[in-house]
Amino acid sequence: MNMEKLDRDIIKFIQDDLPLSRSPYRSWAEAQGISQEEIVARIQTMLKKGIIRRMGAVLRHQKAGYAVNAMVAWKVEESSADKVGEIMAAYKEISHCYWREVPPSFNYPLFTMIHARSEEELQNIIDRIVEETGIDEFEVLKSIKELKKSSMRYY
Repeated sequence: MNMEKLDRDIIKFIQDDLPLSRSPYRSWAEAQGISQEEIVARIQTMLKKGIIRRMGAVLRHQKAGYAVNAMVAWKVEESSADKVGEIMAAYKEISHCYWREVPPSFNYPLFTMIHARSEEELQNIIDRIVEETGIDEFEVLKSIKELKKSSMRYY
């Protein structure tokens, strides 16, 4: 197995759910005939090179009690987008914050995905954002039904 193929195989492996154990790489490493330490070293190298941006847990927000989710689109001038976006992105309840191209009929180009436990909590988060940013023109687009949720697969 050459290095390039092994690195691709490692990426495939870490895109799936890792076992909840002290040695999550053990069985896969043994099946590949390599050590866990080699997997860790290769992952660290790919992180340093920017091939992998980050590794982290994925929270199943609904199972964790975050039943109210809404995309909130904010009316923000482009000249303020970076500053306002940084403020909003810092909220722990916001998982996504994007500046998007929108049609002229929908002049709300800054999008935030807010996760809350209740409608009241969602409104409190929005109120805090309005108070901190001064942005008071927004549209709340609530999630009604999840039709698909999956992570991108690159290999």
